[in-house]
Amino acid sequence: MSTNNGKPRLRKHYEDTVRGKLADAFGFENPHQVPRLVKIVLNAGLGEGKDNPKLLESAANELAVISGQRPVITKARQSISNFNLREGMPIGAMVTLRDSRMYEFLDRFISTAVPRVRDFRGFNSRAFDGRGNYTVGIKEQMVFAEVDYDEIVKIHGLNITFVTSTDRDDEALVLLREMGMPFRGETPVVV
Repeated sequence: MSTNNGKPRLRKHYEDTVRGKLADAFGFENPHQVPRLVKIVLNAGLGEGKDNPKLLESAANELAVISGQRPVITKARQSISNFNLREGMPIGAMVTLRDSRMYEFLDRFISTAVPRVRDFRGFNSRAFDGRGNYTVGIKEQMVFAEVDYDEIVKIHGLNITFVTSTDRDDEALVLLREMGMPFRGETPVVV
């Protein structure tokens, strides 16, 4: 979802509107102090992936379709005998999005995927990590229109982490709210 000049719609919205609002709200004089979205990380952890390589491959393909970028297979960092897990076994897939792909994914996530979430009432505005980053858990990968229902091996969830340039949660909350993220108890911002 790009504008006429090739820039993603949300990047243009950030540059034209959000950056000025954040500078006024928090009193930033230097434009480099204004919080911005640095990256979005999509992570699908599959504990059964060690036993079922087809499931892991399917999840990686779904992440590639959702993000438009090839995912990395994540491996276990340490052995855990109770889970029959050995160090180095593949247990998930992840993708890091930056720049144009990040803004295009955020636009698709807010405008098409979130409205497809069943019984959605908004994201929790207190779920920040204390360093300006926000993580959302999605229970089913089927909320993304790009995923073909017939090719799904198993329904699984994924985590989406929004990493910002600020280390304060209040600044990150205002940034994400102005970008159109629907938080609980608030009317969504129309971009």
